[in-house]
Amino acid sequence: MENQFVKKIAFLICAIGICSCEKVEIRGMFVSSELVDERFEQSMDWNASHPYQEIVVPTDTYTLFVGGDSHVGGTVNFEQFTKDAFDSNASAMVIVGDITTGNADDYTLFASLLPHPDTLASFTMLGNHDLFFNGWETYRSLFGTSTYYFTVQTSDGIDLYICTDSGSSTLGPKQTKWLTELLENDREKYRRCVFFTHVNFFRDRHTSSTNPMIEEMYALMDLFVKHRVDMVVMGHDHKRSIEQLGNTTYITMDALVDEFDDASYMKLNVTNGTIGYTFVDF
Repeated sequence: MENQFVKKIAFLICAIGICSCEKVEIRGMFVSSELVDERFEQSMDWNASHPYQEIVVPTDTYTLFVGGDSHVGGTVNFEQFTKDAFDSNASAMVIVGDITTGNADDYTLFASLLPHPDTLASFTMLGNHDLFFNGWETYRSLFGTSTYYFTVQTSDGIDLYICTDSGSSTLGPKQTKWLTELLENDREKYRRCVFFTHVNFFRDRHTSSTNPMIEEMYALMDLFVKHRVDMVVMGHDHKRSIEQLGNTTYITMDALVDEFDDASYMKLNVTNGTIGYTFVDF
């Protein structure tokens, strides 16, 4: 009982943003102390010795399974998500943050449920909950990087998928500079472009959870219009929402977490160069 109370206090502190600023000690438990710029630098160090992944598919049709907010802990929905990806011959799975509660044991459990990368590629990102209990160190030891991209090469083109760290509610100046340079220098090489992150831009469900910085959000939306980003996929709010700004579709997904009544995931489909999506409810 006492341990559960401590966890709830930790969650509350993180929700109001303290976790993004400095280390907080709560009865021997720690929130990650690294700022987003530090995590970005550590991610780039890892990326330097681990090339960005390239997925090759033989036709011009493929599917990515996208989920968010599994909060492992519980695993029923996540295991079904993984099974469905296998059964549907998906090209990859993408999980847009809050994969755990931050506990090392939950990270270990989550990692054990991921398919072997030779059978199905999996791409993870940090959410605010993943930073609880010094979670960045565990995430980093398991996955190496929280900022990177991967590509899917088809018979007719190459598509770009950008994965980012918004666990502290901001990309921070260094990650934003990296994103800007990637889009300015390389966007024209790719047919389609999708941006993944955890914290959602638009709030259809008003909570006290982590919010994006308004000025940064506007700057990013302008960047996405300028460089023809086709889709922005987010989690965090546990409530599905679809918004359109110019040619960019903004999707906030439902959660995968077991106890959520409206749990679902998304299938991102690319067919003959056309990008679309469908939702699968549990």
